[in-house]
Amino acid sequence: MLSTRNTHASLRWLGKQLFNREDPGAFFDPLLAVLNPMWVRGFVPARLLEVTDETADTRSFRLRPSPRWKGFRAGQHINIILEADGVRHHRTFTVASAPRQWDTDSTITLTVKRHPGGRMTNWMHDHLTPGTIVGISQAFGDFDLPEADVPLLYIAGGSGITPVLSHLMTLADRDFRAPVTLLYYVRTQADVIGAEILYALAARWPALTLHVYRTEEEGKTAFLNESHLDTVPGLRARQVYLCGPKGLMDLAGDLLLSFGIKDNQIQTTFFSAPSAVPADTPLGGAVTFGRSDKTVDAEGDAPLLEIAEAADLKPAFGCRMGICHQCSCRKTEGTVVNRLTGKASGPGEETIQLCISVPQGPVTVDL
Repeated sequence: MLSTRNTHASLRWLGKQLFNREDPGAFFDPLLAVLNPMWVRGFVPARLLEVTDETADTRSFRLRPSPRWKGFRAGQHINIILEADGVRHHRTFTVASAPRQWDTDSTITLTVKRHPGGRMTNWMHDHLTPGTIVGISQAFGDFDLPEADVPLLYIAGGSGITPVLSHLMTLADRDFRAPVTLLYYVRTQADVIGAEILYALAARWPALTLHVYRTEEEGKTAFLNESHLDTVPGLRARQVYLCGPKGLMDLAGDLLLSFGIKDNQIQTTFFSAPSAVPADTPLGGAVTFGRSDKTVDAEGDAPLLEIAEAADLKPAFGCRMGICHQCSCRKTEGTVVNRLTGKASGPGEETIQLCISVPQGPVTVDL
């Protein structure tokens, strides 16, 4: 039997563990997971209801999150939390369905392309079956629809169509009347993701003009070029949304600027964090992790998140591309360069995002 002193000590330890957690209920997750995995508190559990093949290498996963999930706006992302081979992994995907689906049957859809060499996309295709419980985060991101009915242009490539599908279905639900044009670039007709949805929208929604360009079937003329933009009426008045491989988005950005489209008319969302840091920028330095009492000499343009992980630290993270802010950390001294903007921070104390912050000289972070 425990003594009174030991009992009080145990209760104090338990109270401290609960107090120091963002969600104290998550402390009991191992027990709750055994009783019912949909009760865990450390993340939002979601049950996989259905798996659908979109193309030869792309599948859609329809999920029903627990009632604690707060919903989403069209174009937003979520992190999915998976246990693979005894290791917990986080990956970021865009919700491909429209908010109407969530409002109607409390489900969401993630559309995931299998990438050669991609660890978790391949694992999801090979192992996720209906009935599986996965974890998800609350939705985040600001690839938002315009508030007013203004003419829109979407340029998407490959699996970059996923946030566009959510946008288009939502706009159609709103009976959006302004002109909407989609230029969608794929290798072949068999690689069109969401084909059934896209062609149905084009048939029943008069505002939508759909162009699907098949680069391997149509040759060089099917790659984005000036003639494609010439087909868009009133181009200079359009709000533009870009999503796809970096090469396509860089080309689209240059062409749009040459047509007189201003930066503030363009919204972009990425698959991974791009780098706006010039190649000749001096980077690297001694990184000190204050709370862990570790110092690492870093070279090149590796972000602080990767440097910390290479030092056997396990900082919180989510999207790894500067969107979700889950890796936010306090820098106490030194300068870092933001990979997204190319701008250097001040030398003093401030909050930074580890996944997009590259050291420029000695840096100390509270980790």
